[in-house]
Amino acid sequence: MKVMLKQWAPYISYPFVISFCFILHIALIYLGLHLTLSTWIAVFFGLLSIIALERYTPFRAEWIPKNNDWIVDASYMVLVQILLVKFLTFIVSIALLDIFQSNGFTIKKIWPTDWATGTQAILMVLIADFLRYWLHRLSHKWKPLWRLHAVHHSPHKLYSMNVGRFHPLEKSIQFIFDALPFIILGISENVLAAYFVFYSINGFFQHCNIRVYLGPLNYLISGPELHRWHHSVKINESNNNFGNNLIIWDLLFGTWHLPKEIKVEQLGLINRNYPLGLIEQLKSPFIKGLDQEEND
Repeated sequence: MKVMLKQWAPYISYPFVISFCFILHIALIYLGLHLTLSTWIAVFFGLLSIIALERYTPFRAEWIPKNNDWIVDASYMVLVQILLVKFLTFIVSIALLDIFQSNGFTIKKIWPTDWATGTQAILMVLIADFLRYWLHRLSHKWKPLWRLHAVHHSPHKLYSMNVGRFHPLEKSIQFIFDALPFIILGISENVLAAYFVFYSINGFFQHCNIRVYLGPLNYLISGPELHRWHHSVKINESNNNFGNNLIIWDLLFGTWHLPKEIKVEQLGLINRNYPLGLIEQLKSPFIKGLDQEEND
């Protein structure tokens, strides 16, 4: 039984964990739990499941994180992905909406609020991913943005928690594209919560160190098999697979990349000495050329 489970885990882990977390999220809401709590419980369960799978069936032994990796990435997760996002959502967004309303500027109801929550969430993913796709491509082409984005590409290994490694300035720019427009449009908390559950768990999977085979889903989802190539140290490989949650925009605009006969080699930046600590990385985008320096 154990051998059979290990053989099937790479094929079923992604759809099973995603599906179970959505069912858990909906069940907790149905049982009367507060929406925020039901959302975070589902996401936390997804993360724990993925961490367990990383131990059970790792993709590469050299990608197993060390204690310092955990400390740095956990710090990014708390400071950037949780506290900064909460600040932007509850302070910046509310202030902006108050300014709009006090000046008599209102947005007509253009969002299909009468659609089912799941359908609205799918529409949100499609639109948000389209905006993030072009922001992501620009972040690889335009040096000022790349110097911020290089922080995310700096690790030499991929595992679930380094999905949160983003410079706070870049995270703020991303917020303008993938959250703020929908908050201004007045999308319900239930839709935002459903989006958040998928966004978070898919992100953990996207960066995971798990043997995962998504098969046909690689033509729909921006998952780990595709995203590993995006973190390649070779620029002709990393300038592909820009999708945040979905990969359909890469297919449409010619940046889908998944070689079948070879595996990705080194990850990270050209400069193998690029700093990996939190404080150093907060300063590194402002050191001109640091991301492009060759090893001494």
